[in-house]
Amino acid sequence: MNKTITILVVVLVVLAVLVLLGPFYIVKEGEQAVVTRFGKVVNTATTAGLKIKVPMVDTVIKFSSKILSWDGDPKKIPSKENQFIWVDSTARWRIVDLSKFYQNLKTMDSAYGKLDQIIDSSIRTVIADNLLREAVRNTNIINEIQRSSIVEESADIENIEAITELTAVNVVYEKIEKGREVLSQEMYAQVKPRLEPLGIEIIDIIIRQIRYSEDLTESVYSRMIAERNQRAQAFRSYGEGKKAEWLGKLDNERRTILSEAYRRSEEVKGRADAEAARIYSEAYSQDTEFFEFWRSVESYRKTLPNFSKTLTTDMDYFKYLYNMYGR
Repeated sequence: MNKTITILVVVLVVLAVLVLLGPFYIVKEGEQAVVTRFGKVVNTATTAGLKIKVPMVDTVIKFSSKILSWDGDPKKIPSKENQFIWVDSTARWRIVDLSKFYQNLKTMDSAYGKLDQIIDSSIRTVIADNLLREAVRNTNIINEIQRSSIVEESADIENIEAITELTAVNVVYEKIEKGREVLSQEMYAQVKPRLEPLGIEIIDIIIRQIRYSEDLTESVYSRMIAERNQRAQAFRSYGEGKKAEWLGKLDNERRTILSEAYRRSEEVKGRADAEAARIYSEAYSQDTEFFEFWRSVESYRKTLPNFSKTLTTDMDYFKYLYNMYGR
């Protein structure tokens, strides 16, 4: 009896020690665990729940079972035509084989370092093998956009079609063969087989942002300024043409008005001269001697003040100067 009690006590003590040493471990939702024994993987747990391990011998290392993100630093990369651009990319990945992951990488920091190395290398390779437009654009829809000149909104401009033709920007952009999405797929195709032996599944790689380098930005701005200057010059040329046209019309109209005014003035003068001649004729016919006297006196009044001296008055012109009868 005493022996049985002793055995039970020993068993209880052993069980208590085992419980205190922790034979159990818990895997939460969103976690997975690898169990190692003396550095060697002996078990993995990919589902949530209460799990068993060998106390004091097994070590439990937990990792995330969720989809994780990788965010690379922006990198300055040359395109195929040697145009430098800044590429900012991101990726999604997850651990699918704990044994391979632990044996090759051990920690999450090592995993991120390996991802940096492999994904960065793939991004540089793909960008360098393709033209700049393939990374910047994703479709050719830009060539399908209907563009119109801003002048079409101005209803007060005459001959709007002419200036619209001058200022319309009919830019045809080079067509892309792949586009940014296809480049992302090429990066994915290069990265996937290199990560599978590490127990990592790459879900996708996305080019998040493309930014021009300083020298390329300057070139783009210069091209935009040149285009705007060209449009401005078209407006100026059109305006100068319209100015010359209206000045010509004004000059022609001025000449027409002046010609008509001169014609009408000459008609008035002609009628006035005719009327004056008639009046003079009537006055002359009434008293020819007085008319001749009066006309001579008027002539003296206008002519003599212009002479500084008069040497003689013994002329027929001065016959009324000293005698009103002209003798």
